[in-house]
Amino acid sequence: MALSRAIEVGPDRHGRRVAIVDGRVAAAAPAGAARLACPEGEIAPGAVCAHTHMYSGLAPYGMTPPAPPPETFLQILERVWWRLDRALDARILRAAARDYAARALIAGTTTLVDHHESPKLIEGSLAILAEACEELGVRALLCYGASERNFGRAEAQRGLAECRRVAPTPLARGLVGLHASFTVSDETLREAGDLARELGTVVHVHVAEDRADVEDARRRGAAGPLERLLSLDALPPGSILAHGVCLSEDEARLASAAGCWLVHNPRSNEGNRVGYARALSAASRVALGADGWNADMAQEEAALLRLAERHGDAGVGGRLAAGGVLAAERFGAVAEALAPGALGDLVVREEGKVRHVVVDGRQVVEDGALTSGDLDAIAAAARAQAARLWSRMATI
Repeated sequence: MALSRAIEVGPDRHGRRVAIVDGRVAAAAPAGAARLACPEGEIAPGAVCAHTHMYSGLAPYGMTPPAPPPETFLQILERVWWRLDRALDARILRAAARDYAARALIAGTTTLVDHHESPKLIEGSLAILAEACEELGVRALLCYGASERNFGRAEAQRGLAECRRVAPTPLARGLVGLHASFTVSDETLREAGDLARELGTVVHVHVAEDRADVEDARRRGAAGPLERLLSLDALPPGSILAHGVCLSEDEARLASAAGCWLVHNPRSNEGNRVGYARALSAASRVALGADGWNADMAQEEAALLRLAERHGDAGVGGRLAAGGVLAAERFGAVAEALAPGALGDLVVREEGKVRHVVVDGRQVVEDGALTSGDLDAIAAAARAQAARLWSRMATI
């Protein structure tokens, strides 16, 4: 009989102990379990980034600003992100994913809910992401964002087929991705919902990030993108709707009634000048994401609080913690963080700084340093592949 994998963390300065056995929090650690002492620290749940794009992980390494500067959200997509995703190859994507995941762990983020697109590298792209996450020890929900914006329906069908290839592991689960309703047909939306139900998972899609999404849905005869998705049965309960900036309060409540998650991405929304997602406070299931910005969720939460104060929005509490409930749903774990049966993911902080990180019972950060990989080598590879990426983008 195989021996169980077990670790006991603590006691921390409050006397708290957390035992993790075979990746889940347990009532007690068995004899012989590894011990992680933290008498000066505080044990807390690992953070969840409920919507991001690991493929953008090289952006901090000197991405050249577009010229002329974009003036609208669609121009930002066309001149920056849709050029970047078309320039990705396997080496670039692997370097971006490893760098993004490594820095997430050092920041105390233990789960990444990723939304991927690489139109010229569809088949095998999610395997590259899964391998990087498994290697470094970050938990991940993975999908390919199916779209028809480059090569029509065939492109979308290939994207959905790639979602089917994600094999569940202790650290990874698959979702079904859609870029956004304004880049896909009704047929693709129906197929995404059907595939998610077949696979026992949910759909992850951008919704009402900008007025362009709303206007497109109305041209197609729907009241908005959320209503279009719902009318085509594309959103199984538990589906993840990123942004929601242009939703009304009634629509936010409608999303909650359908059992969907909304994900607020305050830094990205501010940077893209799409507005503040005020209506999300009317919803009951709202988590916090980074949308490709670094996955330091303390920084993201600080931005949320700053913007909420500016906009007089008092209903933003608990969004970071809500990501843990979202992750628990997809991994079939207890939703209460650090309770028996919960995911075995935690952070130990000292004076507010991340000191240790444990994911699935494996210590991946010790004394603030990555133990599951060589951060210097990861960063060097990222710099080298970033140079290739900027060169490839220049030709698109």
